[in-house]
Amino acid sequence: MQKQIVRRTYESALADSLQHLHPLLRRVYAARKVQSHQELERELEHLHPAQSLMGIDKAVELLTTAVKTNKKILIVGDFDADGATSTAVAVRALRSFGASQVQFLVPNRFAYGYGLTPELVAAARDFAPDVLITVDNGIANHAGVEAAKALGICVIITDHHLPAATLPAADAIVNPNQHGDMFPSKNLAGVGVIFYVMLALRRQLMNENWFQQKGLPEPNMSRLLDLVALGTVADLVQLDHNNRILVHQGLRRIRAGQCIPGIIALLELADRDFSRVVAADLGFAVAARLNAAGRLDDMSLGIACLLCDDAAEVRALARTLNQLNEERKSIEHDMQTQALAALNKLNANLRGELPKGICLFDSSWHQGVIGILAARIKDKFHRPVIVFAKGQENELKGSARSVPGFHIRDALALIDARYPKLIQKFGGHAMAAGLTIDKQSLADFMQIFDEIVSSQITEAELQHFLMSDGELATEDFNLEVASLLRDAGPWGQAFPEPMFDDSFRILEQRIVGDKHLKLRLAKEDKVLDAMAFFVDTNNWPDHRCDKLRAVYRLDVNEYKGRRNVQLIIEYMESEGKPV
Repeated sequence: MQKQIVRRTYESALADSLQHLHPLLRRVYAARKVQSHQELERELEHLHPAQSLMGIDKAVELLTTAVKTNKKILIVGDFDADGATSTAVAVRALRSFGASQVQFLVPNRFAYGYGLTPELVAAARDFAPDVLITVDNGIANHAGVEAAKALGICVIITDHHLPAATLPAADAIVNPNQHGDMFPSKNLAGVGVIFYVMLALRRQLMNENWFQQKGLPEPNMSRLLDLVALGTVADLVQLDHNNRILVHQGLRRIRAGQCIPGIIALLELADRDFSRVVAADLGFAVAARLNAAGRLDDMSLGIACLLCDDAAEVRALARTLNQLNEERKSIEHDMQTQALAALNKLNANLRGELPKGICLFDSSWHQGVIGILAARIKDKFHRPVIVFAKGQENELKGSARSVPGFHIRDALALIDARYPKLIQKFGGHAMAAGLTIDKQSLADFMQIFDEIVSSQITEAELQHFLMSDGELATEDFNLEVASLLRDAGPWGQAFPEPMFDDSFRILEQRIVGDKHLKLRLAKEDKVLDAMAFFVDTNNWPDHRCDKLRAVYRLDVNEYKGRRNVQLIIEYMESEGKPV
């Protein structure tokens, strides 16, 4: 699908507090609606205080008693990277507080499904917990909470997903998105929520002289920020000011080598230098390998990697995660080939017009990989996508991904309200959601989903726009500017990394690594190295083409001790033909 390149707009008049910045950086920040230098502060003292989180006082009260009386505490996580890091933060923090009976349980997605289900509570009985803490889940698990309460278990929910009209009957709930919560940032990931709870718990234990009484060192909570950064980036939450502080501080610790061994091991397997890591590396290199455990096997393996401090054991765990990720890639490739063939057939049947809301199902597809497939199809065709796989008995499990402007979780809620028996359960965010339906309902659901999308989405929202920060001046193609942009983040969701667009002459072009295009480009008298990853080798290299228009990132390439500027091409057109 060809993309439309649109240049970001920004106010030319900037606040005085930003005038000292490099002109290019001022332009980039202005296009991201930064109004003052305060919004760029990245030190921990600028974090929002924990006290404004609804329910946190009650949660801390219960946990203080649990720690001081050495209760059995069970952490119930989720099977994605946010859930894994949330679990690791809770376990590491509580153990450092002196709690000696802390264990974790994460549902296998194929056996239990998502969250604190009654079936998972039955499995939790083997741990005989006094206190159960959910991390990155629980806000929609009414039946599971009831089952735990019936067993006499104290339940504390920490979550960030959108709640339904009613809340579970837990002993305490901490979720910035629950109604009436005054916490300024609604974009905390699950790992951010549990980090705040542990921060508040440590403060309370310090106030009660707990660490001094027990002869314990006062825990340094910044040691958990590498995990917080990883989970925040992995869950694709918006990087508002508060989240940027959390991610920046975590990255700073990783770059200094002051992080858990598991993150270092996974970065090394991905050929990333931990001393130069950026937010995108956490998502593509570390989180992808962690998520492979939850997609294909059991996220307990990923959590074990995050909790282990033995170097040899960590490397072995990381290698297993890496092998699972390679297997995931192979499965995904086959599924994507099948999905594109099905869409080509559908496109032909509909005479060139795909549905506004795409639903896909194949009985052979792997339930753990449908989320990635939905994201790939969404990226290619730029419309809301739901991909289904077989669940238990006659169930179908669906994973949904959306485009900016269309709230996928709200769309599912609307379908559920209009057709109460069509969806068995659902939950999620604006851009991603999960659901379960009966297999017999698939055809009806596909039609209704397309109708809902068609009635709510605009033609403009179906256009695939690539946002650019404009042209770079020739003098800005240098290491100083490239390093400045790299360090000016962290970049991510709702605070996108700067991309620029321009036309270049092609001096050289060749394929490297089977599917990547290496180029030498020229703008005026400036000669530049460039890379375009995962190109269509049926179209490139194209030696009949001597000019292209590209949307690119300015990067620093390091090879054998040498550093040079390199363009990372995100999109390019030759004679109107997109890559």
